[in-house]
Amino acid sequence: MKKSLLKKIASTVVCLILILVIVIATRDPDCRIQRSITINAPAAAAYALVSDFHQWGNWSPWEKVDPSMKRTFSDKASGTGATYYWIGNNEVGEGKMTMLQCDEPNKVVIQLDFIKPMTATNTATFTFDKQPDGTKVTWLMEGKKNFIAKAFSMVVNVDKMVGSQFETGLSAMKQAAEKSVADSAQPVVGMK
Repeated sequence: MKKSLLKKIASTVVCLILILVIVIATRDPDCRIQRSITINAPAAAAYALVSDFHQWGNWSPWEKVDPSMKRTFSDKASGTGATYYWIGNNEVGEGKMTMLQCDEPNKVVIQLDFIKPMTATNTATFTFDKQPDGTKVTWLMEGKKNFIAKAFSMVVNVDKMVGSQFETGLSAMKQAAEKSVADSAQPVVGMK
């Protein structure tokens, strides 16, 4: 009797695991996260913050998460072909960004290659659209979810989690761009 009951329990557990695997495997593999903000500055001010990896420390939310993060820039740190490699704590992980397209001052497209804690390749696109009250900056990340990412997204709202980081970064970008414009408009003391 006990062996029969154990077989039924084992069969039920195996069936449940198979059902879960099928559900995870058939989930939508597409990942798309997008946020926007309007900046009271010309597109060139925001574009300059994104198209030069040295400027990311002024606005990127992940730069502040791990102040001791190791950063390596290619000889060319801005424009198409520039690369940025990082190794950080568990929250920022390890990866590489490569600028694929820089259309000044309208668009920057970056390939994101995540190495740790999970491997993934995504594309981040920043667009800078002139508006009557400044520039609308849109940060879009797109990619494909692997099996583990699909399973993770069943228990965590990835759009909310990553989107909140985008919102933090865009707010910091807004402050940095508006400050750079204000600073450039200030007369230099002692100059005539």
